[in-house]
Amino acid sequence: MGVTIREIRFQRIHKKLKKPFVTSLQAVNDREAIIVTIISDSGLEGFGECVAFSTPWYTEETVESCAFVMERVLKPLLQARILSSPHEVATVFAPVKGNHMAKAAIEMAVWDLFAKYEGVPLWQYIGGLHKHIPAGVVVAASDDSILRDIEQAASKGYSRIKIKITAESDRALLKEAISRYPDIIFFADANGGFSEDNFGQLTLFNDIGFSLIEQPFGEQEWDLHAQAKKQMKTSICLDESIKSIHDVERMIEMQAADIIVLKMGRLGGWHETLKIVELCRRSGIGMWVGGMIEFGISKAHNLALASLPDIVLPGDFSDSRHFWDEDVIAPEIMVIDGKIELQQQAGIGYDVDLKKAGL
Repeated sequence: MGVTIREIRFQRIHKKLKKPFVTSLQAVNDREAIIVTIISDSGLEGFGECVAFSTPWYTEETVESCAFVMERVLKPLLQARILSSPHEVATVFAPVKGNHMAKAAIEMAVWDLFAKYEGVPLWQYIGGLHKHIPAGVVVAASDDSILRDIEQAASKGYSRIKIKITAESDRALLKEAISRYPDIIFFADANGGFSEDNFGQLTLFNDIGFSLIEQPFGEQEWDLHAQAKKQMKTSICLDESIKSIHDVERMIEMQAADIIVLKMGRLGGWHETLKIVELCRRSGIGMWVGGMIEFGISKAHNLALASLPDIVLPGDFSDSRHFWDEDVIAPEIMVIDGKIELQQQAGIGYDVDLKKAGL
C-alpha cells in the first residue's frame, strides 16, 4: 500500500518582524515564505515551509527562485505519484541539481503526510524520544541593547541564548552578561565574520564563557576552521559550511569542527538530514537544530528533529510570538520552564491557520 499524491499547493506569506534581526550578513525586517500543502487521495493534508529568504544574502536560493522550481520543476515530478515511503521523494527529486530549500519544503510536507497516514506524531514517526525540547533564542542586538535583550530572554525561561558576534563585539560586555546567568548555556554565532587577517581576535573570545562559536569563518574556509579547532578551547561549530552529508564527511576528515548545526532547508529535507544525523552519531559529532527566522510549520518539523536521542544540545526554538505578533499555526508554540512540549496529534501536531497567514 502507498500514499497517492493528489494535489500540491503553494501559498505565499509575508509578515513584518516585531523588530529587525541584525547579523554581520544582513538586517532582516520582514519575512516572506511559501507554505506547501500536499493532499493525498484520502484527503489527508501534509504541510511544509520554504525557508529561503527574499534575496540571496544567506544562500543562493530565494523565495522567487524556489517558487519557480517548486511549481514548474518539482511539482510535475511528484504529482499523482504513489509513494510507499517518504524517503522516495529524495530519489524522485535527485535528477534536479541543487535547489535544496525548494526540495525540502515539499519533502517536509510529504513526511508530515505520512506521519498522519500512520496516525502518529511526526517526532515518533522518525524515532524521536525527547518529549520536551530545550528552548533556545537568538539575540541579534547592538552592544547598547544586548544586556536588556539577554535579560528579557532569561526572564522568559530560555535555557540557551545565542549571541551574534563580530570581531568588533564588546568582549568585556559579553563576559559580564554571561556571568550574570550561570544556569544558561550561551552560544556565539559569527556568521562567517572572521578571516585569516583577524584570526587573533577570534581567540580572544576563548574566555568569554561561550559553550561554542558557530561558523567563525566563511563557508569554504575549512583550513581556518581546522586551525581554530586546534587552537581554541571553545568548541567550533559549523553552520553555513554544512550543505550535505559530503560536507560533514569533509569536516570530520579535516577535523574542522566538533559540532554541526542541522538546517533541513539547507540540507534538502528529512532524507538527507537523517543520514547526517546517523553519520554524526557514529562519529561522535555534536548536533543541534538551527533556525531560519521561520514560521511555525518549519519550526514544528525542527522540533520533531530535535526529539531524536542523539541531538542533545539546545537549538533555535523560540516561542510563536518571538518574531511576530501572530504565527500561522494553532496552538501557538509556548516555552514553559525553558522547554517546549511536543504535540501528541498526528503529523507535525499543529493546525495551519491560513487566515493568520493573510491568505
